[in-house]
Amino acid sequence: MTGRDLDPALRELRDTCRQIARDLRSRALAVDADPDDVSRHLDAPSLTLLRTASTPKRFRQEDLPLRFAEYTDSCLARALANVELARGDAGILSANTGPSLAGLAVDALGDEAQRELFYRALADGRTWTFFAMTEPDRGSDATALTSRFEPDPGGGHRLTGTKRYVANAARGSIGVVFARTGPTALSIRAALVQCPVPGFSGHALDMIGLRGARFGEMRFDGVRVPEEMLLGRHLPTSQRGIWGAGRAFNVMRVQIAAQALGLAFAISDYVLEHRPRSPGAELISARLAAARELLYDVAVAVDRAPGDPRPPSIVKLHTTALAVELTRWAERALGAGSLLEHPLLEKWCRDVCAFEFMDGTGNILRLHIAPDTAPVREER
Repeated sequence: MTGRDLDPALRELRDTCRQIARDLRSRALAVDADPDDVSRHLDAPSLTLLRTASTPKRFRQEDLPLRFAEYTDSCLARALANVELARGDAGILSANTGPSLAGLAVDALGDEAQRELFYRALADGRTWTFFAMTEPDRGSDATALTSRFEPDPGGGHRLTGTKRYVANAARGSIGVVFARTGPTALSIRAALVQCPVPGFSGHALDMIGLRGARFGEMRFDGVRVPEEMLLGRHLPTSQRGIWGAGRAFNVMRVQIAAQALGLAFAISDYVLEHRPRSPGAELISARLAAARELLYDVAVAVDRAPGDPRPPSIVKLHTTALAVELTRWAERALGAGSLLEHPLLEKWCRDVCAFEFMDGTGNILRLHIAPDTAPVREER
């Protein structure tokens, strides 16, 4: 699918996001320099609009403009929007309040009461959410996590474990935490957790990229989780935990791929603005256009068959690698000392590295794309 194939509503959404992107870029360096001061940006019309657009219609505090009505309707609409918004600046997107990745998990696994609790908590526009899965010694292999939901004699469960590289780990007020109730993959469950709460501690890590997201570590030492906070209680056993959230993960992966691609476009735009005849520019433009077509095609595939992890893994692997490659091209094109002379480009060269670790590293994605198909050795 190309930009020419988009229907009028999607083209209008794309053009609107391009306008918003200019405002996002104007705030990029300030948030990177002082990520703890992001609150002063939250009332900006652009960030308010994005929060509203990512919230289900019945929980919105205000109506969306008609030109933004397509945003939450499909994976394709979100991917298209994320490319253009990240072309402004991906860092400010990660710094905004709103449902974010936790919202996708709640939408996939939560019952009506849980959705109500989650989205009502975000109504003030000042509440950050967290999505806690990655662990210090387990990386992005979700099936290997060791955090535990243990039965509480008083009812419900007690959550014990450590999560790392979680956005908004210290400042998040509500979010989703994954842990296991037993040894098998089917025992992995997710729960809504509200912070602060006894037994919880969180602190931000010193990150070099996407600093506005305030990635950090969360520790749970016997945090009480009431039974009604376990997500998926109303679903069949096979759909309650990691496998049930698979469709949400596929949507997340496409959106992360879209942001990586948007950042790649931003780098290309910046280089060509400062050196229009940069060596390799025509090839870079062609590769970016091809990657965008791949992204659109995968987003359409997810809308049609959201359970297949292979297309989202392919596009995330491709766009992330392309974005990293473009940082090296930009440094060569603009010459020695270019990162000192161009602080916005220097920031993007730091930000781009974070996408490798978000929602699955390259190695994990390759396992989704090409699982072990070695022939079974026959016994004679």
